[in-house]
Amino acid sequence: MEDLEVEWRRKKSETLVHLFQDGESRPESQQQDYQDRAHFFTEEIKHGNFSLRLDNLRAEDKGEYTCTVHTQKESGETEVQIKDVERLLVSGSDRSISASVGEDVTLNCSVDSHITPEDFEQVSWKKTDEDEDILVLLYENNEAFPDSSNERYRDRVEFFTAEIPKGNFSVRLKSIRTEDKGVYMCEVFAGRDSANATVVLEQLG
Repeated sequence: MEDLEVEWRRKKSETLVHLFQDGESRPESQQQDYQDRAHFFTEEIKHGNFSLRLDNLRAEDKGEYTCTVHTQKESGETEVQIKDVERLLVSGSDRSISASVGEDVTLNCSVDSHITPEDFEQVSWKKTDEDEDILVLLYENNEAFPDSSNERYRDRVEFFTAEIPKGNFSVRLKSIRTEDKGVYMCEVFAGRDSANATVVLEQLG
């Protein structure tokens, strides 16, 4: 390991992403964009694994990367490509939610994004399983608009306001009714990007 030098670089710009030299990682040599974001798996290095973990992925991280290994006598390299970086990822609930009439339920919607929640233009919750979309709750320009809710949902639905800065746009739906059963969609708009997730609400009587 002492004789190895491993460099991760952006292919076109030759920007240094991470370096292993003289038997240890050299984070101080990283280009500023990658400081605190690019890491080796420290425990794996002794097994010859110089894979790289890149945190807080950005749209501009898209592109080709080269891992070059030098020894005193020779060198070899491999290339890895990050094809596309989704700027906006919205997740709901993988499993349907079951509830009884009269109960309160939480419909999950979390946004994984490098855009701060203040910059979201709109987040809307709609019930989508009928011929028309019914507006359940709207968030726009940093505030919720409960008055915009369809009368079926007015005064029965709310965001967890303290959670919004964390990108959590889940809502609490109170006093479930029979007609609440169905598919709900959380749709997020930010700049030119939009993404959505769905939650299925089932009933147990």
